[in-house]
Amino acid sequence: MNTRPPSRRTPRHRTALLTAVIGLLVAGCSSSGTDDGSDGAGGPRGSGGLRVALVTHGSEGDAFWDRVRKGAEAAAAKDGIELTYVSDPDAAGQADLVREAIRDGVDGIALTLAKPQAMKGPVNEARAADIPVVGLNSGLDAWKEAGLLAFFGQDESLAGRAVGEKLNDLKAKHTLCLVHERGNVGVEARCAGVKKTFRGTTENLYVDGTDMRAVRGILAARLRQDSSIDQVVANGADYALTSVEAVKEADSDAEVATFDLNGKLVDAVRGGNVRFAVDQQPYLQGYLAVDALWLYRINGNVSGGAAPVLTGPAFVTKAEADSVAGFAAAGTR
Repeated sequence: MNTRPPSRRTPRHRTALLTAVIGLLVAGCSSSGTDDGSDGAGGPRGSGGLRVALVTHGSEGDAFWDRVRKGAEAAAAKDGIELTYVSDPDAAGQADLVREAIRDGVDGIALTLAKPQAMKGPVNEARAADIPVVGLNSGLDAWKEAGLLAFFGQDESLAGRAVGEKLNDLKAKHTLCLVHERGNVGVEARCAGVKKTFRGTTENLYVDGTDMRAVRGILAARLRQDSSIDQVVANGADYALTSVEAVKEADSDAEVATFDLNGKLVDAVRGGNVRFAVDQQPYLQGYLAVDALWLYRINGNVSGGAAPVLTGPAFVTKAEADSVAGFAAAGTR
C-alpha cells in the first residue's frame, strides 16, 4: 500500500527569547525530550489523538468478536487512540460502514475480508483519502491484492490441513464440516483444508449461523440420516457447543472438534465433550491490527515485511486446556 504516514509538524516560528528559554531548560533538565523527535521515553512525538475504525463482518452477540474487540481496545488504550468498533455480517452493509469511516476522516481502518470483492471499492476509496488500511481475521489470500498495508490472522487453509491430519491420528472415518456462513472465504478454506489431508470421507453441511435452533436441528437430522458420520468439525465455539447438543439429540456416536474457542468451549474440552479446538487468537488479531496502525502513523513502521503476521493455528486439547482456561474465562483467549 502506498499510503504515507501524515506529517506531524511542530510549529517552527519561535521568537528568539522563547528559543533561548527552551534551550536553557533543556540544558538544565536531564529528563527533558531531545531534538531527535523523541519524547524522552524512547517514543516518537505526536502519538496521541489518532482515531481508528475497526470494521468487521461479525454478527451481534458473537463472543468471538467480543475477544477481537477487547484486544483492539487494549491496544487503543495503550496508544491513546479513539477506537470505534462497528460490524455487519452483510457484505454490502460492512462496505457502507467502511465508507462511513472514510467520510468521518479517521486516521486508520482495520477491517475483515470475509467477502473480499465487496471490500475492494471501499479500500480503494480509503487509499485515495490517504487512510491506511490493515486486514485481520479473514482474507489472508486477498489482502495484498486488495492493497492493504498488513494482515493479522490465521492461515485458514493450513489450519484446515492440520485438523485433517489430527483427525487421521484420531482414526476418524467420516467428517462433517459445519459451514455457518456460506461464501465466507475463511470458513470455506478451513473445510477445504480438512478435505485435502483427511484420508476419510469429508462433506460440508451448510447452515444459517444466525439461527442456532435451526443449526442444531439440521445437524441432528443429518446425523440420524447417516450413522457413519463419526466426526463433526465446527467453525466456531458456539457452533461446537450446539453440535454437542445435536449429537446427543441424534443419539449419535460422532465426536466434535472445532476451530476457535471461548471459556465454555475450553470447559467442554476439559470435560471431554469436545475433542480439541484450534485457536487463532482473536484477541491478538484485534490488538495487533490497531497497534500496527498506530506504529505506522507515528513512526512509518509496517508489520510483516509484505507477509501476513500469523496468529494461529494452535491446538488446544485436554492436555493444554488448563493452561488457557484462565485467559479464556477473562475473555482474552
